[in-house]
Amino acid sequence: MKAKMTKKRLAFLVIVASVSTGLVGVALATPSSGIVTAPVWARASFVDPVNIKFKIKGHGQEVIHVRDAQQTVVQEIVIAPGGHTGWHSHPGPVVVLVKSGALTFYSGEDGTCTSRTYSAGQAFIDSGQGHVHIARNEGSENLELWATYFDVPPIVPGVPGSGAFRIDALDPGVCVF
Repeated sequence: MKAKMTKKRLAFLVIVASVSTGLVGVALATPSSGIVTAPVWARASFVDPVNIKFKIKGHGQEVIHVRDAQQTVVQEIVIAPGGHTGWHSHPGPVVVLVKSGALTFYSGEDGTCTSRTYSAGQAFIDSGQGHVHIARNEGSENLELWATYFDVPPIVPGVPGSGAFRIDALDPGVCVF
């Protein structure tokens, strides 16, 4: 009987610890602010196996290689002046097109909080794969972005969080906004 009570208590403690950890993560995540609209326009799975490779030249060279990419999602995002996406990452690479306004991008890996600004008509690639960042509209007009997310896991009915192309992250503490 004593062993049975110990197993029940252990199971109870594991459940309480799991729920507490999950709630702390939710409480410390940085939600977006000032998002006017963010409709998903399309979501599709590749019919044939697809490998995707991006080679980004500039500040050094980065190669992003995705083997057997899963789904692709296209989303339009409009952020009001002073708004932001919150700190987050993506499961795979993202091609971002700035349609109007200016996007100020901060990387969670940059301890100096140096930003990079992209203006209307410019595009860039976020590597995804756990790269934590925040996009901010520090201008005076709405910022409109079009994002194409690659290697998004499929939606599994009944599985919360499946199919996510955005993964909320904790504030890495590199910027003071």
